[in-house]
Amino acid sequence: MSFEEEWAGLKTVAARMRLNGAPTRDPDASPTGADLIVHDDELGKIGHFAYRLHNNLKADGKQAQTTTKAAGTSLTSDGLEMGKALTSASRAWAEQVGTLVDACAHISNHLDYTKASKKKDDE
Repeated sequence: MSFEEEWAGLKTVAARMRLNGAPTRDPDASPTGADLIVHDDELGKIGHFAYRLHNNLKADGKQAQTTTKAAGTSLTSDGLEMGKALTSASRAWAEQVGTLVDACAHISNHLDYTKASKKKDDE
């Protein structure tokens, strides 16, 4: 197949493509026709895991930070370049753990809010 033939075929397919719509959904998939169904007990499990992960990371994620920073400072004062790298790695680790802790809290809090909001809407 030549380039021109392939290009003409691709243009034909693109001309038939609808960009301003979504494919029709199977109405038998759920009572409302929705393609995503989440039950409260599933949200509760996800929220609980996020909460546990948040607490564990907050407690254990920075466990080695003090000793790593002290080792980096000591190595730097001894004139070793590795000390600066270790201190930098310790700082980066603390930032990443903080970001992950915040993300877990956000997930847990959002699911709690969503569940309470949905319950209020239902009432």
